[in-house]
Amino acid sequence: MKIFTIVFVFLVSTISIGQELNAVVIINAEQTAKADLQVFKTLERALTEFVNNTKWTDRVYKQQEKIDCSFNIIVTELDGNSFRASVQVGASRPVYGSNYFTPTLNFNDKQFDFNYTEFQPLVFNPNVYESNLVSVMAFYAYTIIGIDASTFKLGDGDSFFEEAKQIITTAQPSSETGWNPQDGAQSRYRLNEDLLSPNFREFNGVMYNYHRNGLDVMVQDKKRSKQKIATTIVQLETMYRKRPNNFLTRVFFDTKADEIASMFSGGPQVSITDLVETLNTIAPTKSQYWKTITF
Repeated sequence: MKIFTIVFVFLVSTISIGQELNAVVIINAEQTAKADLQVFKTLERALTEFVNNTKWTDRVYKQQEKIDCSFNIIVTELDGNSFRASVQVGASRPVYGSNYFTPTLNFNDKQFDFNYTEFQPLVFNPNVYESNLVSVMAFYAYTIIGIDASTFKLGDGDSFFEEAKQIITTAQPSSETGWNPQDGAQSRYRLNEDLLSPNFREFNGVMYNYHRNGLDVMVQDKKRSKQKIATTIVQLETMYRKRPNNFLTRVFFDTKADEIASMFSGGPQVSITDLVETLNTIAPTKSQYWKTITF
């Protein structure tokens, strides 16, 4: 009996190590005036288990390699089992040789209405549309994994973005918003389309060079790292010139503006004239951050 218990615990531990995400899910239902309902706690727990316990890829992730991410779900209305909500999706990854975690995604999805009955099972099938709740969470799981992979190896995230695209395809016949071209310029459809578009291939290089050839060498040579990051950001202007105000540029700076401003507001000093000029050109809505960058 003891041997069986030890083997069982070992197997459970081995399985859990294989999962990719270390997600925190928070349900905020204050706007419904029903925040004390047990269903919100049940949903929060169910989504946490769903994201963290699903095996999203065939890759093996060690415990320390799991991707830290968060889903902050704001429920504004509850009518029976119908939820009107938005979700703030965040993710980060460690910087080599430091205790610092750099943000890789910060995205606010305002098109997250769904149906949920307390204790209903949440099961993901990539070829079947089960529910908007499952599809949205699965879509962001693959998007987070893809973006994380892109920061470690050039183009390594594409296969995961393709998985996210499959979710879009199965969800499009539904009546839910966010999955189709007509659903606006800041939808899940647009995010995935741009991540895979040949028109925005520069984004892959920016994500890789910013993180792998920039932040990850900061511990070795801070000045060289900052110079590389500055040069990399300037490369975003190429993408911007082809499609001014494109969505990926906006997503990048929603994620990175605070980090960039902080990084270039202290020593060691590097040449940042071109950087600041580029930032004000391609991300003028973040000008309050760029004003803090010192020469």
